[in-house]
Amino acid sequence: MKQSKMLHPLLVCFLFVFPLLGQTQPQLITVDATAPSAPFSHFWEKMFGSGRAILSLRYTYQSDLRAVKGVTDFQYVRFHGILLDEVGVYDEDKQGNPRYNFTYVDQVYDGLLQDGVLPYVEISFMPKKLAAELDYHGFWYKPIVSPPKDYAKWDDLITQFTRHLVDRYGINEVAQWYFEVWNEPNIRFWTGQPKQETYFELYDHTARDIKAVDPRLRVGGPSTAQAAWIDAFIAHTVKNNVPVDFISSHIYGYDKPQNVFGTEEVIPEGEMVYRGTKKMHDEIKASARPDLPLIVSEFSSLNPKSGARDSLYMGPWLANVVRQCDGLSEMMSFWPFSDVFEEHGVSEGPFRGVGLMTTDGIPVPSYVAFALLHRLGHRRISEPGDNVIVTKRRDGTLVLALWNSVNLGDSGTTRQIRLAFRHLPSHSQVVVYRLDTTHGDTLDAYRAMGSPRYPTHTQVKRLRQVAKILPAERTVTQKDALTLDVPPQGLAIVEVKDPR
Repeated sequence: MKQSKMLHPLLVCFLFVFPLLGQTQPQLITVDATAPSAPFSHFWEKMFGSGRAILSLRYTYQSDLRAVKGVTDFQYVRFHGILLDEVGVYDEDKQGNPRYNFTYVDQVYDGLLQDGVLPYVEISFMPKKLAAELDYHGFWYKPIVSPPKDYAKWDDLITQFTRHLVDRYGINEVAQWYFEVWNEPNIRFWTGQPKQETYFELYDHTARDIKAVDPRLRVGGPSTAQAAWIDAFIAHTVKNNVPVDFISSHIYGYDKPQNVFGTEEVIPEGEMVYRGTKKMHDEIKASARPDLPLIVSEFSSLNPKSGARDSLYMGPWLANVVRQCDGLSEMMSFWPFSDVFEEHGVSEGPFRGVGLMTTDGIPVPSYVAFALLHRLGHRRISEPGDNVIVTKRRDGTLVLALWNSVNLGDSGTTRQIRLAFRHLPSHSQVVVYRLDTTHGDTLDAYRAMGSPRYPTHTQVKRLRQVAKILPAERTVTQKDALTLDVPPQGLAIVEVKDPR
């Protein structure tokens, strides 16, 4: 898909009217309803990450998954640890012979499929009895991140695991899944040395094992942090004729430019996900396999410790990622969809700054942001502005996203906007959905309650009501125009329906 910026820039005008006689005039956005458009894949909401595999058996995990799927185009879920000892896949008898048990694997994947979500299978981490070294990662559940002690045994494990999935679910089903080899081997999730060379060895074995079961199965990597190793990985697979169907890597808003680009430049947090994704996209296009799709299998904004992920900040931030990254990646997976998540231990209360849903199943503003952006159409009209997306649905409805980005900690000012429509009848019906201080801000409502560590059922019910996605306004255009305000950290979705 070509990036929408290739469309004619004059088709949608984006003008600023500067202050006149001390009065701030509304920003004017002129939208041509008949302007050419390009396909607009909802790439940001097709896949989500989650806590490790075994957590998917919990009722709260399943409930949160269904809630997020209910307001997004949730098709795939990715998690660590399908090979962890707690899942029980691998063991050895006293003579060192492998013993396999897929009971919990079946329960994990049966549950996802029953809820209409397909597995994005991350092959990780190392079973204890197969590990070359007992190298434990610092996560609370202590995954082993060592290479295997015996590649013949690893090959058999991957073969038996993959064959079991095909036998149970059928090749037509499993061919729709993705198999990703490991997680972030360029940092502390892999202790093989040298890291890149030993990871490539792991990938080669695993990819060939999976393809040997059936060549229709999709496998890829390198699943690195910080958008790393893309060009080297592709060059390696081409040189050694190793199968690869997609490229995957991760990028976060708080990643450092030194680690992503090897430079000392200053990149704003709101630009890093786009810059890192474009780097990966461009490296693929410049490689010997420019056809390979890119999957950003983890992305998010500021460090969870900042609290930003539970705040209104996420509305404009996510909308801007969608605007910038359109056309660069087949899928981008927000990490994670739920606070049923134990990388740093058992939750000590709601609003942990991680997922879209708290441990009590309370939607946070990022959930509302995803729900609102889901309303965008599937064709995009080019716009040169930095804070607007213009789309069209199949029925002709225009859907705009408008937002007011403010740096975390700043107060900001209200953004006044006048939308002027061309080739649209006067008195067209307008519906506005909002995320701001008076719409969907469950974090503020929680703080107003006194931030209870263990909210009562009544309090949880009240907070869930705050997150209800309801129209904020219903009106009609006047003289082919509409004026509205977007407060600081606000996100508005404007639907304009042609009455003809």
